[in-house]
This record gives sequence, C-alpha cells and structure tokens, in this order.
Amino acid sequence: MEKIIERYEKFTNALYVAERPQIERYLQELKMEMNRMVKKIDLLEVHHRKLLGQGLDSCSVTELQEIDTQIEKSLRIVRSRKAELYADQLKKLKEKERELLNERKRLREEQIREMLMRPVVQPTLQICDKGKTEGGCSTKHSSEVETDLFIGLPVTRL
Repeated sequence: MEKIIERYEKFTNALYVAERPQIERYLQELKMEMNRMVKKIDLLEVHHRKLLGQGLDSCSVTELQEIDTQIEKSLRIVRSRKAELYADQLKKLKEKERELLNERKRLREEQIREMLMRPVVQPTLQICDKGKTEGGCSTKHSSEVETDLFIGLPVTRL
C-alpha cells in the first residue's frame, strides 16, 4: 500500500512540475487581458463623461466636433424611437375609440328596440273649468304627456 501511495505522489508531483509553466503562462495571459480591459473601461468612462459634457477642457476643436456629431446622431435615434412609440400609442387609442363608438352605437340601438317594444300608455287628463262646480271636470286623452321614466338619451317616439 505504501508503495502505491509513493508512486501516486511521484506521479502527481511530476505532472504538477510539467504543467506549472503552462499554468503560469495562462495566468500571465489572464493578467494581460485584465489590464487591457481596465484600460478599455477607463477610456469608455472618459468618453462617457465627455458625452455628458464633463471634462471637455482637454478636448480639441476636432474632438468637440466629433462629440457634437455623436450627440446629434444619438438625438435623432432617440427622437425616432419616441415618434414610433407615439405612433403606436395613437394607433391603440384610435382602435379603442372605434371599439367604444361601436359599443355606444350597439347600446343605443338596443335601447331604442326596448323602447319600441314597450306599450305606450296614454295618460288621461282632467280638465276643469273654474266656473263650474266640482263635478264639471271632463276627461281627455293626450299624447303630449309622457309618464314613463327611462335612462339614456332622449329618443323621438312614433
């Protein structure tokens, strides 16, 4: 058992010694990549600050013109997107308006149908002359007085 353990240790040490230069080379590559990324992030942050109008003292006229061009281009893109969103919203609102108008029309037609189905009751009016006694009242039918109550828009009755 001890011989097997010794052989295992020798084998793993030999592998570690053989792979060590590769590991160190890989670590060096990672460090170089990290340094490149840090520099790139720093440049992006400086550029971002310049786009926000900060740190422009060190810029030349050419750099300022480039920044101006980039800002104008970005502004066109933002305005275009905003116009698209407004157009979509307007389209949705017009569709909603059409739906509501159709619903209103349907409800109005339904209300008219219901009113036409109801029987019309002719109320009676008592007309009395002031010069006559209490019994001198006469009864007349009038189509001018309506006693039905309803909710909704007024509709002309036939």
